[in-house]
Amino acid sequence: MNDDDNPMSVYTAIAMRRDVRAEFDGNSVDDEVLQRILSAAHKAPSVGNTQPWDFVVIKNPDTLATFAAHVAQKRRAFADSLPPDRQATFDPIRIEGIETSGTGVVVTYDPTRGGQHILGRASVEDTGLFSAVLAIQNLWLAAISERIGVGWVSFYEEDYLKELLGIPDPIRPIAWLCVGPVTEFAETPDLERFGWRHRRPLVEAVHYEKFGGA
Repeated sequence: MNDDDNPMSVYTAIAMRRDVRAEFDGNSVDDEVLQRILSAAHKAPSVGNTQPWDFVVIKNPDTLATFAAHVAQKRRAFADSLPPDRQATFDPIRIEGIETSGTGVVVTYDPTRGGQHILGRASVEDTGLFSAVLAIQNLWLAAISERIGVGWVSFYEEDYLKELLGIPDPIRPIAWLCVGPVTEFAETPDLERFGWRHRRPLVEAVHYEKFGGA
């Protein structure tokens, strides 16, 4: 945890943020720290103040191992779908730290939270889903400020995860986050370090007045 007199700036947390895979140290996140991180997530803004998220905390080793096996299967299927050159690039990239992190936090989205008439969602339905993603971002930055790593697992079938955790319809699990202490935060994100894809410079992403406007 940071010294209250020397808090980490949000810019530092953003710069340090990494999708952690191999750097978990094998210990579990302290419960008090986890509650602070979840509290930060729960303070995220949401459309119509619906707070359409829930957080399912998983520490049972059997559940972690079961989900890790499912993810490994989906990883193999993706690798097999790649052309040989991309497969060679992908092979050394680790895509999860489910068991080594010791803690999973599954963030869910409930589209019915708040009833039928949700202020701000009438024209753009996805604002509800966006709200839950903002909670994930809050969680991630709060974790970084605590020197806790987070890894977002996306190699899974949604229906499988719903059944594994008993998530009822129409609630959706939108992220499995591996949360745990780390040995370090990598200076370069894995996908850049292994040559999968590099970041675009900001100048390519900023447009003025119209899309494509210089």
